[in-house]
This record gives sequence, structure tokens and C-alpha cells, in this order.
Amino acid sequence: MSIGLVLLLLIVWEIGARLYGKPFILPSPINILVRLWELRSVLFINHLPATLAVILIGLLMSLVLGIGLSIWMHESTIVRKAFFPLLIASQTIPVIALAPIFVLWFGYSIWSKVVVTVLITFFPITVNMFDGLRAADPHLKEVLQTMGATKRQIFLKVELPSALPHFYSGLKVAVTLSVIGAAIGEWLGADSGLGYFSRRMMTQFDGAGVFAPIVLLSLLGIALFLLVGLLERITMKWRNEN
Repeated sequence: MSIGLVLLLLIVWEIGARLYGKPFILPSPINILVRLWELRSVLFINHLPATLAVILIGLLMSLVLGIGLSIWMHESTIVRKAFFPLLIASQTIPVIALAPIFVLWFGYSIWSKVVVTVLITFFPITVNMFDGLRAADPHLKEVLQTMGATKRQIFLKVELPSALPHFYSGLKVAVTLSVIGAAIGEWLGADSGLGYFSRRMMTQFDGAGVFAPIVLLSLLGIALFLLVGLLERITMKWRNEN
């Protein structure tokens, strides 16, 4: 059903683009695919690795910071009251307004794009992990406490398994947002990457060239989402067996 809907939208797009007759503004899907094939070397060799590096480094930093902060907030009421409002406030500031500041601080290096990616992906990982830890069954925790279980054992046996489904939900959101964050960072200040290349093609009025790296960004986001789904199935077989 979904494949049929996508094909229908592509057909409508193709017809509409041909009727409009201005490929530098609205290229057709066929024109985009042709342009993607023509630019395959420069995109796959020069710019895709740069974008992928930003995404992976940003996601890794978000995972470390997000998981660490969520556990810390779960264990300490003081930390939760201090950091949770700041966490919410960080998402009220438009990232596109901060990106030029990061470029000013870090220049056109990879770190300006990584910071943008972390700022976008950090929130869903932290909040979902925190909610998952708090969703642990209190009755099961009380039973383990009466049996002499330590706080560490309760965390590993009850709280962490309870948090995993929430964590993967947040990670699925984060991996798709990471592609957006990397593209925004590259669009506003970079000398390589798919976002940078798309902006460069725009200055040359190459409509198909603008869309070609966007297609790669979309495919990259889908691939990362599917990879997280596969990792979820592998690490949570116990839930499927129940």
C-alpha cells in the first residue's frame, strides 16, 4: 500500500514537473535520478563520508550524554529539578539560529556540525530513557528489595530492561533528526558534506543537483532507522519471546 502511494506521488510529481517546464526550480524525479548518477563519484567519495562522520560522532556523543544524564536525573531529585527545565529550554531555541554561532566558534571544522547534531538528537534520547527508567514496575522493585537485592541489581534487572523500549523509541527519532542536524550545519557553514553540496548547487541554479544530495540524505536516514530497528530486535528478543 505504501509503495503504491509513493509511486503515485512520484508519477504526479513527474507529470507536474514536466508541465511546469522549469527544471531549475522543480526538477522531475527522473531528472534527479539522472543527476544523481552523474554526480555519483563526487557525492559518494567526497561528501557522503563527511556527512556520515558528522552523524555518527553526533549520535555517539548524544548517546553518552543522554544516557548518562537520564540515569543521573533518575537517581537524584536535585539533579532532575536542576537539569530537566534546562533540557526543555534547549529545545525552544531554533537550531538554525544557533548554527551560525557554532560556525563562528568552531569555524568550518567538523565540530560546528557535530554540535548542531548533538543539540537536536540529545533531547529525544534523554527524555525517552528517563521516562523508561521511571516506568519500571514499583511492585517488582519492592519484591527485589525485600529479597535483599542491591540498588545496582535492581537497576540492571528491572529499571534498565524497562527503559530499553523507550530508549529505542527515542533513538529512532534521534537517528532521523541527526540527518537533519548534519544537513543544517553543512548548509550554513561547511566546505564538504551533502548539505554543503546541495547549497552549492542552488547557487548554480541546478535544481536536480540540489535534490540529488537530498535524496541521499533521505536514504541515509531510512537506513539508520532500519539499523536501529534491527538492533532493537536483536537486543530485545526476550520481549518477543514473552
